[in-house]
Amino acid sequence: VRRTPEHGEYHARIMEDPKRFNFTAPEEARADRELVLAAVSANGLVLELATRALREDREVVLRAVQSNGQALQHAGAKLRGDREVILEALRSDGLALCHAASAAVDRDIVLAAVSQNGWALRHVPEQLRDDRRIVLTAVAQRGR
Repeated sequence: VRRTPEHGEYHARIMEDPKRFNFTAPEEARADRELVLAAVSANGLVLELATRALREDREVVLRAVQSNGQALQHAGAKLRGDREVILEALRSDGLALCHAASAAVDRDIVLAAVSQNGWALRHVPEQLRDDRRIVLTAVAQRGR
């Protein structure tokens, strides 16, 4: 990969400490897949800073939601409806359910969310709010 000298220096600094990737990142860095992968592994929420193409890259998004489930909100629309991506986000934060594409939300996804965080019940689609198992799971989780 060819990089400008400035980007090469920035790349080296970020690879040394990925948590330094932030809103000051130059556009070239936001499009650098290797750099973004390292940054989202350290802090999934910086997915917001990546280019659209990288926010639609499945591997990048999976790494981001593994680091922080709330990163799902910054994923491309198609990936917000991807079952594996949603479930991965819910493993770290059940409240990420509110960022999942509504068409992808089913009983199993809701159970995963409320199992991780009972407060996710407030984001459950209306047609599933009366499901006894979902409600009991949410209540039991909040009691921990």
